[in-house]
Amino acid sequence: MAGTTREGFTGFKGWTHEAITFFRDLEANNTRPFWLEHKDIYDEQVKAPMEAFGEIVADEFGPLHIFRPNRDVRFSKDKSPYKTAMGAVTEDEVGWTYYVQISGEGLFAGSGAYHMAKDQLERFRTAVADDQSGPQLETLLAPLRKKGFGFGGNELKTAPRGYPRDHPRIELLRLKGLTVHQVFEPAAWLHTKAAAKKITDTWRAAAPVTEWFGAHVGPSTEPPDEGWGR
Repeated sequence: MAGTTREGFTGFKGWTHEAITFFRDLEANNTRPFWLEHKDIYDEQVKAPMEAFGEIVADEFGPLHIFRPNRDVRFSKDKSPYKTAMGAVTEDEVGWTYYVQISGEGLFAGSGAYHMAKDQLERFRTAVADDQSGPQLETLLAPLRKKGFGFGGNELKTAPRGYPRDHPRIELLRLKGLTVHQVFEPAAWLHTKAAAKKITDTWRAAAPVTEWFGAHVGPSTEPPDEGWGR
């Protein structure tokens, strides 16, 4: 990751109480009339801060892609037209993504490969099963666990084909993705520029895991997947 983050960028001032309330109200009234009536809040209190945050992190993490607010309801029983959260993502050269989401529940910040492509998953499992690189990943994850970071990625209910159920690293082998994340409930700092540091600190804390991923898995050569719930 080249460059530095512009922590002093004055355009970002966090997300207001109105932003949190907007999403909570949208959950209760997910309709086009509500959206149109409150679109100025979305534009000014939700989207604009996310765009400003994107300017902060562009040099270090890459350009931030903000997901559209409309849901794709074509194949869903839930026909609610709008997402009740705003997410944004960027990706580095090794295929590791950095994700942030604001919603009525607060702030979510995480990084990783949420849903690895087939070729990535094969390399990941090979590295986890290896008696050198596998324990190395466990060692890298251990201090993050102690600090309260969460881990995710679609998970199999049993061992993947070709691996024993009693493998010493079966927990990792069952993963179809690898993410490191933190969830922050609404707090006073969320409404200030300190929110940017919470996000970037979370992303940076995973740097050793990111390096492991880059060394043993890397980007996919297959067509890109949607990942991170875009």
